[in-house]
Amino acid sequence: MESVIIMLEICVDSVESAIASQAGGAQRLELCSDLNEGGITPSDGLIQAVRKHVEIQVFVMVRPRGGDSFYTNYEFDVMKADVIRAKELEADGIVVGLLDQDGHVDVERTRKLVRLAHPMEVTFHRAFDMSADLDESLERVIETGAHRILTSGGAQTVSQGAEQVARLIDAAKGRIRIMVGGGIRQENIRKIALRTKATEFHCSLRTRTQSPVTFHNHSLKMGSVANDEFARYVVLEENVRGLCEELNTISSGVLQDVHE
Repeated sequence: MESVIIMLEICVDSVESAIASQAGGAQRLELCSDLNEGGITPSDGLIQAVRKHVEIQVFVMVRPRGGDSFYTNYEFDVMKADVIRAKELEADGIVVGLLDQDGHVDVERTRKLVRLAHPMEVTFHRAFDMSADLDESLERVIETGAHRILTSGGAQTVSQGAEQVARLIDAAKGRIRIMVGGGIRQENIRKIALRTKATEFHCSLRTRTQSPVTFHNHSLKMGSVANDEFARYVVLEENVRGLCEELNTISSGVLQDVHE
């Protein structure tokens, strides 16, 4: 049977998580800051440090803030500058997602970022899932020249949107890569792979760990009231390795239907 090349991308926000992801077998990182906001552009210092300590691909999130994906002219200027800086810092790719006020993919602006990023690859992130029409959005992202789309099929998790993802992969007909993400874990990744026929997977795998700080001042908060400031979230090498082991069980042959 034909061999299937499977890519595993891990979303990270620290050097420690980047190193753990590489050690666990991931082939690519999506590097962000503030994952509580869904990920925003990381600092120059973080990009440089991760690039220094890992050899696998590093894709930098270019997102100036949390919230919606309709950006002002000022924010778009920031994004252009961040793309240029990511290239200077030897990133392998960038991750962007731009919509207009009506929920359609902003082809013109995205195309500008794709051209600015060249020769880096460009992933259109899950702003795609927030768009008004996934079929139309697929064609519009292809128009931008982006290399892949990250999607859960428009659902909260890819397990819920698996059929839609499979349909998008079929509709793409190899014109753009479709990477699945959203709620993927070791216990469900093989089933998702079989149901969608996807070959690229995006996972966050954030594990809560306790802060080593022994003194806790509970009378104030530095950030959101809902945020636990004495907890840290990291990617553990063993969790990445578990995902890779599951994927390796199917990588030696053509993906088969889950019911076969």
